[in-house]
Amino acid sequence: MNADQLFEQIKKKRSFLCVGLDTDMNKIPKFLLDTTDPIFNFNKQIIDATADLAVAYKPNLAFYESNGVEGWKSLEKTVNYIRSEYPEIFIIADAKRGDIGNTSNMYARAFFDNMDFDAVTVAPYMGEDSVKPFMTYEGKWVILLALTSNKGAFDFQFLKDEESGQLLFESVLKTSQNWGDTNNMMYVVGATKAEKLTEVRELVPEHFLLVPGVGAQGGSLQEVAKYGMNDKCGLLVNSSRGIIYAGNDEDFAKQARIAANEVQLEMEELLLEAELL
Repeated sequence: MNADQLFEQIKKKRSFLCVGLDTDMNKIPKFLLDTTDPIFNFNKQIIDATADLAVAYKPNLAFYESNGVEGWKSLEKTVNYIRSEYPEIFIIADAKRGDIGNTSNMYARAFFDNMDFDAVTVAPYMGEDSVKPFMTYEGKWVILLALTSNKGAFDFQFLKDEESGQLLFESVLKTSQNWGDTNNMMYVVGATKAEKLTEVRELVPEHFLLVPGVGAQGGSLQEVAKYGMNDKCGLLVNSSRGIIYAGNDEDFAKQARIAANEVQLEMEELLLEAELL
């Protein structure tokens, strides 16, 4: 899927919502624990309830890896289910990988050959050779961590290079554009740093941005759209806990749909205001 195809999905669904499948065995409704695969059964119901409102799903791999082999099986079943039932959906492996080239090549094989994700999140700290192996796959994407939504982002991402005057996250944005293009590279920019999106857009005006931190983490969707939207929307805004844990009883999927629909309607208004629909 290229950037134009992703934008077509955004226009069709009148949404730029990414639902984060941060599925925690300790938080899903208790009645699911009696099923053969609680994680997959939870995901399946969430997906069926929200697929017409979302353009992307983003499983956070830590929530699956923590369950060992069974967690990986649940993840694989989740990806395969989306592929078979909702092939238009963009699927992101929130894996935050990034290692020497040979190791990154194995990670890319895992996520793109074996599990058929569309994109994987990658940490840029080890530089170009740790990122490039993910870009050898036609139609696949790297989503590079640039400016994250956590408090610890200030430990390193805002360090200034005295010679160039650039902050570290700005150097990541500037340098990495030599590694990929607008059809195979996105950037993570946290919603809690929305005021920085103007600076981000000055450096990467055409790239898609994956924006976590809206909802439970307190980020503002209106501010994200105001400062981050471009003429092809250019945003995938993620909400995880605020949608998938909107309910905790047998109607949890219905409650998730209600929460997702509220976000989608707000996104539709923002797209209309930007004259993108």
